[in-house]
Amino acid sequence: MRFRIRPVETSFYDLFSEAANHLVAGADLLASILEEGVDREALSERMREAEHQADETTHRIVRLVNSTFVTPFDREDIYSLAGALDDVMDFMEETVDSIVLYDVTEFPPYFAEQLDVLQRACRLTADSMPRLRTMKNLDEYWIEINRLENEGDRNHRRILAHLFGGSYKAMQVLKMKDVVESVEQGIDALETVANIVEQIAVKES
Repeated sequence: MRFRIRPVETSFYDLFSEAANHLVAGADLLASILEEGVDREALSERMREAEHQADETTHRIVRLVNSTFVTPFDREDIYSLAGALDDVMDFMEETVDSIVLYDVTEFPPYFAEQLDVLQRACRLTADSMPRLRTMKNLDEYWIEINRLENEGDRNHRRILAHLFGGSYKAMQVLKMKDVVESVEQGIDALETVANIVEQIAVKES
């Protein structure tokens, strides 16, 4: 009797790329909140829809894990990577929602730069996800994500210094601090994604 080895399910790679592309769309939507005359309610609705689409991709990954005999790498790593990608989108949706609910109309210095860091990290993540197929040239990805996270940390400290510098009323500080913390958490979550990818690459090497 001949034994047939079941092929590895490769749809995971496409789904991880899809999940990362959702992040690019989400980061671009978030950055557009700074545009003059933007319809914030409409933007918030678009962001919620983007978050729902990202959730659906995450659910598809989980369903695929549960129905697949041979996965391309460890199941727990797949769950972790899918969850971390989803967390990034959640933090971005939370940021937009807070801005609209709190009616934040003024942003502190370095906030635009922080959103730019978030956008660059999302694009880098989306560009790197296809490399999971070969596990090659990924070290450049997590090194650059770490650099961007450090840049984000510096921006975050500068933003907080301005917020607590006496130029804003206490209520403004509370509102804006919630917003900038959500962005910081999104950048941190992107570093978590990169760390998981590094762990996967080490295991598979």
